[in-house]
Amino acid sequence: MKTPCSTSCGCAGTEAVADVAIARVNGVALHGADEHLSDDELRQRACTEMLRQAAQRAGLLGTNDVSSADGVPSAAASQAIEQLLEQNVQVPEPSEEACRRHHAAHAARYRVGERAHLRHILFAVTPGVDVVALRQRAEHALLEVRSHDGTGDPFAGVARQLSNCPSGAEGGELGWLTAQDCAPEFAREIFGQTDVGVLPRLVHSRFGLHVVDVRQRQAGADQPFEAVHGAVAMALRQQSYVTALRQYLALLAGQAELEGVALDAADTPLVQ
Repeated sequence: MKTPCSTSCGCAGTEAVADVAIARVNGVALHGADEHLSDDELRQRACTEMLRQAAQRAGLLGTNDVSSADGVPSAAASQAIEQLLEQNVQVPEPSEEACRRHHAAHAARYRVGERAHLRHILFAVTPGVDVVALRQRAEHALLEVRSHDGTGDPFAGVARQLSNCPSGAEGGELGWLTAQDCAPEFAREIFGQTDVGVLPRLVHSRFGLHVVDVRQRQAGADQPFEAVHGAVAMALRQQSYVTALRQYLALLAGQAELEGVALDAADTPLVQ
């Protein structure tokens, strides 16, 4: 992702480009001199490059495969990385006892029929956007709609003025939604809760930052463990996979020579 020059001059000349430090993994550049990446994008490229190189060392990928300029691995590299992870990231099968504990602690997650009547104001994260400034605008809007004197309803007006969602034209109205209607990360913040009204915090999703107004809730029905055992086991396997993958990446980072990118590193094997 390219972003504008941080100064007010609008310059994109060679002097500005020369100041950009190139991040590398074992000497392999992660981006070009004229490409500005966010910290998250840089870490993602570094992790992909570490895995690509590990696949080559394991003999799963030919030495003629090279890192791409845009950070997207070749089809052969993607397949080799998949094989590498199958060999090195082991996910234990969750026990029934662990599944029952998880279900008891997260019963609302497996509730069926729960609905919420929502409005939102979306501040979309798009290529080149100043995320810090975007957050400031979102927080200002949140404060504005939460601190009114109770006369009138400023939410709809702010949504029409600022929201990057088509629903802004309707005052941010989303109607009645279930968890299945929403992105998972958005649903986790909304469902299984009791808050009604404008939430006191911004809700983050893959689309951006949301100011959310929960207008009404309809409680769903809790499901017995036996009815959702498969879903619970899948959730625990996913948690275990994410943990094991992070551990494996930390091990690779501990063995790699990293320049210009910060990754958690471990000196000894952590993956069981």
